[in-house]
Amino acid sequence: MDAGVTLLGVRHHGPGSARAVAAALAQLRPDTVLIEGPPEADRITALAGEKEMVPPVALLAHAADDPARAAFWPFAEFSPEWVALRYAVERDLPVRFIDLPAGHTLAPDGTPDEAAAGAPDGCPDDATRAPSGEDAAAADPIAALARAAGHDDPERWWEDVIEHRTPGADALTPFEAVAEAMTALRETGPVGRRDELREAYMRQQIRAARRAGHRTVAVVCGAWHVPALRDMPTVAHDRALLAELPRKVRTEITWVPWTHRRLSQHTGYGAGIDSPGWYRHLFGTERDTVARWITRIAELLRAEDHPVSSAHVIESVRLAETLAVMRGRPLAGLTETLDAVRSVMCDGSDVPLALVHDRLVVGDALGEVPDGAPAVPLQRDLTRLQRSLRLKAEAADRELALDLRKELDADRSRLLHRLRLLGIDWGTPSRSTVNSTGTFRETWRLRWEPEFAVRIAEAAQWGTTVESAATGKVIGDAAAAAELSDLTALAERALLAGLPGALPAVMRLLADRAALDTDVAHLAAALPALVRALRYGDVRGTDSAALAGVARGLAERICVGLPPACTGLDADGATAMRAHLDAVHAAVGLLTADDGRPAGEGPTVEGPAGSAGGPEGSIAERWAAALRSLAAREPGGGPATGAPGLLRGRAVRLLLDDGRLETEEAGRRMGLVLSPAGSPADAAGWIEGFLAGGGALLLHDAALLGLLDDWLAGVPADTFTDLLPVLRRTFSALEAGVRRTVGERVATGPLTAPAAVSEETPGYDLARADAALPTLALLLGIPAPAPERPRIPHQASHRDT
Repeated sequence: MDAGVTLLGVRHHGPGSARAVAAALAQLRPDTVLIEGPPEADRITALAGEKEMVPPVALLAHAADDPARAAFWPFAEFSPEWVALRYAVERDLPVRFIDLPAGHTLAPDGTPDEAAAGAPDGCPDDATRAPSGEDAAAADPIAALARAAGHDDPERWWEDVIEHRTPGADALTPFEAVAEAMTALRETGPVGRRDELREAYMRQQIRAARRAGHRTVAVVCGAWHVPALRDMPTVAHDRALLAELPRKVRTEITWVPWTHRRLSQHTGYGAGIDSPGWYRHLFGTERDTVARWITRIAELLRAEDHPVSSAHVIESVRLAETLAVMRGRPLAGLTETLDAVRSVMCDGSDVPLALVHDRLVVGDALGEVPDGAPAVPLQRDLTRLQRSLRLKAEAADRELALDLRKELDADRSRLLHRLRLLGIDWGTPSRSTVNSTGTFRETWRLRWEPEFAVRIAEAAQWGTTVESAATGKVIGDAAAAAELSDLTALAERALLAGLPGALPAVMRLLADRAALDTDVAHLAAALPALVRALRYGDVRGTDSAALAGVARGLAERICVGLPPACTGLDADGATAMRAHLDAVHAAVGLLTADDGRPAGEGPTVEGPAGSAGGPEGSIAERWAAALRSLAAREPGGGPATGAPGLLRGRAVRLLLDDGRLETEEAGRRMGLVLSPAGSPADAAGWIEGFLAGGGALLLHDAALLGLLDDWLAGVPADTFTDLLPVLRRTFSALEAGVRRTVGERVATGPLTAPAAVSEETPGYDLARADAALPTLALLLGIPAPAPERPRIPHQASHRDT
């Protein structure tokens, strides 16, 4: 090795290595610094010196024509490479990255690269381990060195030898020892082909620095590479190796924020640091390291209402230091401090200790990059929107409650929905903690992830702003949609996101697809999303007239085709259709909330003869007629000629709940189904469909409960065994209180209807009860009864109950 070149072998993201590098650079005073990393980043190294650049950050490189092929090189405050980079930038020294160019590693036909696969070189274990690859040594270098030193825990040994040590009088001595150890390890096994290529390129860059006239060159690289860079082969040898590299692809590179949580992950775009928060504390604390760390833990526990006093802190520090002495460690490490905290502050419980691990050992630190960092136009527009809407990207989870009646909150909602369309799930909808069912409220769970930078680069192909990109993405997804329900879901999401430019194209495709699709199940799956879109469109003040026309057309076709589509279904088909039945019923209720019915006109009621009133031709009436037709499709000539009992029972229950069927009529139909002439299996399915909406009506109508009880008591024993799974499923779905009360009533003996309530009934003042009816009707959202209504028995009307 040239005497003017000093190799500083490090472990990536190691606080001890970072302190050692800082001391070595101060001693060497180099005139140039070379760092392991992608050379494409040379043009943006100056950004590392700006005050707006706050680690953890990462270099992001991606193929210009395929942003999905991307790689990250993360840097933390305690990363040796970051320390070297800041040292050079602050002193205006030439600084270069000397690893293989990202253009080679991201090439489609390139050598498989951990960075391109989502685990960039820069992981802490990559610096001191045998390289991966087909011909790589399988041994772990750290484990080999620890075993040689008589230790069974490689990580603890490395911390004791490197991370917990402070630089001595000669800052270069530790690097010489590490180089000697790595030389011995590399002699025990083969080196991976990828590492050979990387090291050949590094040697070329070192030679180039010397040719440029630099007298003192400091090279900061993974310790594993030091032996290969110290003993240089000929230039011809390295050129022959590099001739194997694939053709470079055009790449783009920038700085992006990173998080401690991502550093702690061993897969994906992580770096494999188990305790980045602890490492940051080690690097930034010069004295009283353990005492200050345990004090931070105490502050956290106090903030979470755990009783922790100063005495707990003192005792924890003493216990941690005692454990370190007993275990032969130079300094109490993370293991000793957590053991002490668990024993003293957490009373032996791991529950509060898990909070300490999540908040402090790992942490939620999120880096920042200056505005001058290169970015695609989409990223710049998103940054502008984040500022104007006062939505700061944060690594920690936080809840955001929005009131869509406010302009700012509506704009925030549109942004989050647009990002979700682009695959950037910064916000995910969650259940509101506010007791409100209004559609003007939304609750989001926000959490920013570093890999969103890659998704933003991918989404840039659709547009230069968030709105235009989301619009382009929706149109593209609509053209590729395979099912009608996919199109209706896109229409709903486009309305939620406030994308008027996307709706015409989606509506054209939706109308064309709906006109050709004759499958009632497909139509039924598509309708609910359209109706929800209409509902949300009203809240947001968007024009959804086109959606209304398509939704009504779908509803009308479902009304016509539903009864025949329910004929001859097997058990699985009936179960799937029942879900569609419920969804369409709810959708029709929303769709017909303003269908022209005069104010105050209540729902019509079907009498025993099956008559119906209401506005002729309305969707609500057509849907009711479809349900009545379905309820009447009994399997007279066999199961294949009629609708399954599950669907017929469900249709009766929906009509009953809507007030279009009297309780007596529902009881009559139940009696026919449960008669000895009927099939027990069909009767069990009918009961399952009828009770699926809740069994409280059995408590209010003794006649229905009596019919059901008599039928169950009369089912033959062998048939009852076959029906038991269906019956268990039916009654287990009822509320616990309903099941208990039904059981108590059945246990009391024969079920009889309660006496009718009349003017002469003792204890009842019907005049006072009538006075409360208008208010009750207003609360329930139903028309108020006429002032002189006929007195009806309590059990005769399901609506009155």
